[in-house]
Amino acid sequence: MWPPGSHDALLEYARSYADSVPLPVDTDSLDWEVSTRAKQRAGACTYDGDAITIRLAWGAAKRFDRAQFERVIRHELIHAWEYQTAGEAGHGARFRKQADRLDVSVTCPAFTTPRLRLECTNCAWTADRHRASAVVTGPETRRCGECGARYEVEHLASGERWRTAAGYRGARERIESW
Repeated sequence: MWPPGSHDALLEYARSYADSVPLPVDTDSLDWEVSTRAKQRAGACTYDGDAITIRLAWGAAKRFDRAQFERVIRHELIHAWEYQTAGEAGHGARFRKQADRLDVSVTCPAFTTPRLRLECTNCAWTADRHRASAVVTGPETRRCGECGARYEVEHLASGERWRTAAGYRGARERIESW
């Protein structure tokens, strides 16, 4: 049955599925978690020197079909394999080779619609955001990495825009469903 009915069921499914993936990963040594806070990343693999943890987004499990979510698990397993074999992980050539072999994208698809968009006031650079991060709440304190200009932020559902912390506070007051 998909999606799993509980966090425990999701973790049980993920562990079982991970054992079937043709990648030499020591799955018994992995820690698994479910994130209820994740809004964009369907999965994450972290390494602190002692433990490798694969964190799966509950929202993605509920929104993706089984095949899509299995690709997320394979993606994160490739990172775990990299940590176990090389002590580091990324999306470089080693990752891409395994991703091709396992039919996995180099990036995981987003599973929610972003609420906010950062736009450079000078060049064509944009980035979608799901949360009110520091750059969203105080865009005047940051500069575009492409050209050095300031940012403007748009709340996508309402069309409200701001370029300062005060503008953010005013927009937030005007937007009912922040």
